[in-house]
Amino acid sequence: MMPKTIITPPGSGTPLAPFSPGTLADGVMYVSGTLAFDKQNNVVHIGDAAGQTRHVLETIKSVIETAGGSLDDITFNSIFLTDWQHYAAINQVYAEYFPGDKPARFCIQCGLVKPDALIEIASVAHLPR
Repeated sequence: MMPKTIITPPGSGTPLAPFSPGTLADGVMYVSGTLAFDKQNNVVHIGDAAGQTRHVLETIKSVIETAGGSLDDITFNSIFLTDWQHYAAINQVYAEYFPGDKPARFCIQCGLVKPDALIEIASVAHLPR
């Protein structure tokens, strides 16, 4: 079995469910689905898709940086949004975080674990060794 390392940024809150913020195995970083939660798992930036997207991407950045990587190492993002009306706002913020070569991604509309959550992103990154 390949060894894996659980990645939890300093100061992280307790996850809402049984998962780790990130898992690193063989140079591949898997970041769990990330929502715009504070440390007590309350949704922040309620009603603000851009604000939630920024919060989510900052959280993902923190997980990857804790493992020694950066957003540039992300190769794939899975994006879940609750309503297509938020798509433009999400993409505007997303483009700020990925200004150069963009990672592959998909985006689907669905329900999320908390009604005030508008976006969730899960990421895969390949970290330098």
